[in-house]
Amino acid sequence: MRKIKILSTGKYLPKKQVTAKELEFSLGLDPGWIEKKSGVLVRHFVEDETASLMGAYAAKNALEAAGLSFHDIDCLICTSGIPEQAIPCTAALIQEQLGALDSGIPAFDINSTCLSFIVGLDTISYLIQAGRYQKVLIVATEVATGLNWEDKESCTLFGDGAAAAIIAKSDEQEDCKILSARIETYSRGARFTECKGGGNKHHPKDYAENLDDFLFKMDGKAVYRLASEVTPNFVQHLLQDAGLKMADIKMVIPHQASLMAMRLMRKQLDLPEEKVMVIAHNHGNTIAASVPMAFHESIVQGKIQRGDRIMLLGTSAGFSIGGIILEY
Repeated sequence: MRKIKILSTGKYLPKKQVTAKELEFSLGLDPGWIEKKSGVLVRHFVEDETASLMGAYAAKNALEAAGLSFHDIDCLICTSGIPEQAIPCTAALIQEQLGALDSGIPAFDINSTCLSFIVGLDTISYLIQAGRYQKVLIVATEVATGLNWEDKESCTLFGDGAAAAIIAKSDEQEDCKILSARIETYSRGARFTECKGGGNKHHPKDYAENLDDFLFKMDGKAVYRLASEVTPNFVQHLLQDAGLKMADIKMVIPHQASLMAMRLMRKQLDLPEEKVMVIAHNHGNTIAASVPMAFHESIVQGKIQRGDRIMLLGTSAGFSIGGIILEY
């Protein structure tokens, strides 16, 4: 147990909104195909925004909600699956966008693809508990680059956007805390979801000749089979570590992988519809930003209150599964 409080959250969506109907027209799909296959009716795509700019907007939103300035923060972490550029880390670029060029506030990235926010929150909570940092700004900002527009089932899932949260140690009289956290990786699924290019395996100069290596690939059926296999035991262990039952959880906030994936997860865990926060239909899959975005929306929409027990849950390329149970 860690006495950690989420002080505030923030969010930013790009100005360009794209409906399923518009995307169907541009991709030559039959009307209603996207709603049937992915359920994503609206998503946002960047035009002149960058990942770091979106991250800065979401950070400002969270800072304003907490009544803080950036100089009240003593650490900035970017928890995104897709970096803005190879070097430097996106966190440094977000700090630059915030105008804090000479602040000296440490900024670094934590990347576990779609689980990055959950992993970042889990990791940094120990540093706050130990007194290393007092108030940490966590930002997840995603531009879904590298999509294969020939693969209609995957490319119609994604959207761009950013979310942020400010984390601090709870006061003694507050009940806010992390009750349990768990991450498991099953690398037999490492090749189920991948983009081979962009690192040091395939040099950018090879892009023109080997385009496929730089595009996102996912074996959706294989991912689902592995997720179905490991999720029930994972969730049971997560609950046991917290000394709770699923009935004690007010809201499950999952990674918004797809509407179908969340329906299957809800059925597998025997969860009522009102107990699962879903925003994929009007956001799309925003990669690592999806969990903090859904968290933000659950607060804004009044679906969770202080004192409620919340489960963050998701899977990511690797194949990894992760979750946190916290008392908000």
